[in-house]
Amino acid sequence: MRKRIVRTIMVVFLVSIMVVTPVFASSLEDMQADKAQAESEAGSLQEQIKQTLEKIQTLEKDLETKQGEIDQAGEDLEKAASVQTDQYNAMKLRIKYMYEEGEVNFLETLLTATSFSDFINKAEYVQEVHSYDRTKLNEYEDITKKVEQLKKGLEDEYTQMLKMQTDLEQETTSLNATLEEKREEIAHLDASIQAEIAARQEAERKAREEAERKAREEAERLAQEEAARAAAAQQPSTGNGSNSGGGQPAGGSSGSVSSGGGSSYVPPQGRDGWAVVEYARQFIGNPYVLGGNSLTDGIDCSGFTQQIYAAFGVSLPRVDSAQATCGVEIPLSEAQAGDLLCYWGHVGIYNGTGGIIHASAPGVGITEFANCQYRTLKCVRRVL
Repeated sequence: MRKRIVRTIMVVFLVSIMVVTPVFASSLEDMQADKAQAESEAGSLQEQIKQTLEKIQTLEKDLETKQGEIDQAGEDLEKAASVQTDQYNAMKLRIKYMYEEGEVNFLETLLTATSFSDFINKAEYVQEVHSYDRTKLNEYEDITKKVEQLKKGLEDEYTQMLKMQTDLEQETTSLNATLEEKREEIAHLDASIQAEIAARQEAERKAREEAERKAREEAERLAQEEAARAAAAQQPSTGNGSNSGGGQPAGGSSGSVSSGGGSSYVPPQGRDGWAVVEYARQFIGNPYVLGGNSLTDGIDCSGFTQQIYAAFGVSLPRVDSAQATCGVEIPLSEAQAGDLLCYWGHVGIYNGTGGIIHASAPGVGITEFANCQYRTLKCVRRVL
């Protein structure tokens, strides 16, 4: 007797282990994959920010160098202007001595030559003075023009570098904003993962307790049956007819619960969101099975939404993360009955009154919650 009881308890316990230690649902794996992807993108953004900041630092140094070149060009321009002014003043002084007293003195200067050779020399000197002044004037005009052009070119380069610096700073601001959004997404994913793990651990705990309770009940039942057999064996043979009746349960049918079968479910009545809600409500109470595809015998969250919408001619992907890209995104404030509610690693159907109909978790099954914001929403999609 004891061996049979122990064997039965072991069987029930092994079944409980299979029930309470399922492989995590694809929804959790999706969330973990999304988190890893988001962390990778955040790392890439940080590297871009680092490179952009290095560009800004290099550009700042180049701007400082360019400003020095502009300042030097300004000094050169001032020097050229000063030399030009000095040359101009010297030229005016020569003109004053040579021409200011009129052509008579100039002619007198030439006519006072002591010889023809002296006359030629003085005439040539006057001509050379004219040529020298003209040459010097042209030289300093060229120098001034070149310095001015150089300074303008440097200033144009400096302006372009300033614009480049502004663009890089704006790029850095944009990258930082994107990085912050990515960090918030990672935080949401992490919170959703922790909530999912906690929910599954709670479901496992309840399932384990239920399995242990059933094991105890089964052990007690077997013990009672064994005691009844022992008592019957000790009674006279004439009294064995009293135990042949229906005092014991007839097989295991007393604990079975039917899902109702396909014949008890009404096909979709209409094509609007409320028709989706009414159709989905028919399956409340049916079991949750990871990877399952039966609305009556067991299904998971994304399979539930896929098959409900398929009854209305809407084709959705099998995975919740892919369903979150279908249809048109709308704010929760504009959600209507039959819209698709997408979470980080979970999906369900909006019931039109602030709640959700979904295949929740093992041990919970297909159910309806009054508050669709019981966990962080990723988005709401209109697919019908």
